[in-house]
Amino acid sequence: MIANIVIIAVIAVAAFFAARTAARHFSGKGACCSGGGLDFIPEEDKRIGAVVEEKKIRVEGMTCENCANTVKRAINSVEGASGQVNLRKGVAVISCDRKIDEAAVKGAIERAGYRVVSIS
Repeated sequence: MIANIVIIAVIAVAAFFAARTAARHFSGKGACCSGGGLDFIPEEDKRIGAVVEEKKIRVEGMTCENCANTVKRAINSVEGASGQVNLRKGVAVISCDRKIDEAAVKGAIERAGYRVVSIS
């Protein structure tokens, strides 16, 4: 009888900590994808010239703010492009100061480990 109570208490404590960790992870505050957590440093906004074109990209695979930061960094690595990422919507908006090859942006995001669903 006492052994059953101890086992149930241990399982309850483990379930509590697992739920707390999952909640932090899915709210973007957990340390996943080799980053996040308390030492998270967001990617700086990239300054470009006069914006001549904007593109909207649907991205799959982002689960936290560190993922969104990685996608933004990938976009910013493309010459003439600056990105803003909305994690909750799974969308990145790219501002371009020149004609940008969509394949270059798609390749940068996919090399970072995410899937580009569409570019419009």
